[in-house]
Amino acid sequence: MLVDGALRPALLHRVAAPASLLLVAASGLAAVAVRDPHTPGAWGFCPFLLATGRPCPFCGGLRAVSDVLHGDVVAAAHSNALVLVAVPFAVASLVVWLVRRWRGRGDELVPWATRATALGGVALVAAFWLVRLLPGIAWLTPSDLLSR
Repeated sequence: MLVDGALRPALLHRVAAPASLLLVAASGLAAVAVRDPHTPGAWGFCPFLLATGRPCPFCGGLRAVSDVLHGDVVAAAHSNALVLVAVPFAVASLVVWLVRRWRGRGDELVPWATRATALGGVALVAAFWLVRLLPGIAWLTPSDLLSR
């Protein structure tokens, strides 16, 4: 079918990228559900934590995802509150991207995927990391790191 003088791309071609990323995300979720990240060393160790003794902004992220998959949102928030908020946002973004590509609405990821949003995300991660490093903010540090 011709659209504006050019051949309309096939549906499979249009949805290949977002569908592939959703499959990768689903595979990751399945792996975290099967292999418990609460077991020390089950998924390796954070190089930043090993080098400095301080958690990076993503320390506890796998445990947070595992806790959500097992229905324990409070434990997930304690493991990594940032990941608890970021993962659903990322999955929703992928779903919106897939639906937009399915409907043939362009190549952009999602309407909110802008440079300002990316910079805001980086600023949020940096702020979370700095606050997490402050003394007296133990509730933002995964419990297994508090005992070190």
